[in-house]
Amino acid sequence: MKYPLTKDQQVELYYYMKLNRMLEEQMVRLFRQNKIVGGLYSSLGQEAVSVGTAYALEKRDWLAPMIRNIGALLVKGFKARDIFTQHMAKFTAPTLGKDGTSHFGDLKERYVVSPISMLGDLIPVMTGVAMAGRYLGQNIVALTWIGDGGSSTGAFHEGMNLAASQRAPLVLVIENNQWAYSTPVGRQVPVKNLADRAKAYGIPGLIVDGNDVVAVYQTTKEAVEHCRAGEGPIIIEAKTHRMGGHAQHDAADYVPKQMFEFWKKRDPIELYEKQLMAAGLLNAKSKAAMEARIEKELDEEREFAESSPLPPPELAEEGVYCEGCHAIEPAWLRPTAEVMPPNASVKPEWIVQQFGAFEELTAEEPASVMAASGDGNAPARKVSRNGKKPKPAAAARAAAKPGRGRR
Repeated sequence: MKYPLTKDQQVELYYYMKLNRMLEEQMVRLFRQNKIVGGLYSSLGQEAVSVGTAYALEKRDWLAPMIRNIGALLVKGFKARDIFTQHMAKFTAPTLGKDGTSHFGDLKERYVVSPISMLGDLIPVMTGVAMAGRYLGQNIVALTWIGDGGSSTGAFHEGMNLAASQRAPLVLVIENNQWAYSTPVGRQVPVKNLADRAKAYGIPGLIVDGNDVVAVYQTTKEAVEHCRAGEGPIIIEAKTHRMGGHAQHDAADYVPKQMFEFWKKRDPIELYEKQLMAAGLLNAKSKAAMEARIEKELDEEREFAESSPLPPPELAEEGVYCEGCHAIEPAWLRPTAEVMPPNASVKPEWIVQQFGAFEELTAEEPASVMAASGDGNAPARKVSRNGKKPKPAAAARAAAKPGRGRR
């Protein structure tokens, strides 16, 4: 194991996954009692992705969750009451009842950016967070998630292109749960592995079993260290399965029963339980004790949420605009002189490899532009317009005839 986990850490991973699932089980009951405001989106079967990825971050690192990443919020330090009250739109919620689901964050202590409903938009936002952290000398890594369907949005590609061109310390986790609402991934993406999309940006792409929490942690830890070392962004594809519909209102009748049965045998919590028991870190007694502890904790937090008041009507006009309610100041962790002229000045001249030419440059051409193209390590494969093997540049020019040149 490249990044060893202590015995306590291994058990803690299990605790967070169990807390994630048991919390959502209680919220399903609240939803059916009409106590949840808005939709309820379950992470059933995907707990290892949220917990394993968030656990690989350091306290100083930033993350931006999506609707199925409650486990990541728990790892970052949010309490069950924050989840309950937020979904019930109570005055004691992180957003004081002004928003629902997981649309809340904490920019001061936990470094969590609130979800954005428009899929893919968190990628350019977190790219900006990563770049800002580097500029300020914070040496942070930013992480966010996207689903298989969301990986087809324009914001996904624009954000990853920006992150790659700026070498931003960004980890993007593609949570491939096989379904973009009711569309199977194979019907909306023409590649088998979504991690292959990383090739388009010249960055690494990793694939991991999303139902193996230790593998998810190890892979994410590797990606985080890659980013912190200044090597640029990285994409992780976690292959898993959404063990239910898109939300509680969706019966998921379009999912083959055999598919549910296949993935049920690969339940991430049950798989990890077996690993812990085989290692002597968990037994029937300690498992029962942990479940009782979580149940008691959740009952207390749910009772707090249910007894909390709804927001007063006059709150609606507050907090719409910032009117001196808080200061926005950069948290510098480096001397500002390092990023100011003359220390940060650059000569406004650029070297364009091979001048962007289609043809191979010959030895007669300037040596300064005889650089590799493509990924920067090897010449890109040249393809002619007529499908034939392209001729060397000099021969191609000699063979060109009037009227047949390039337009």
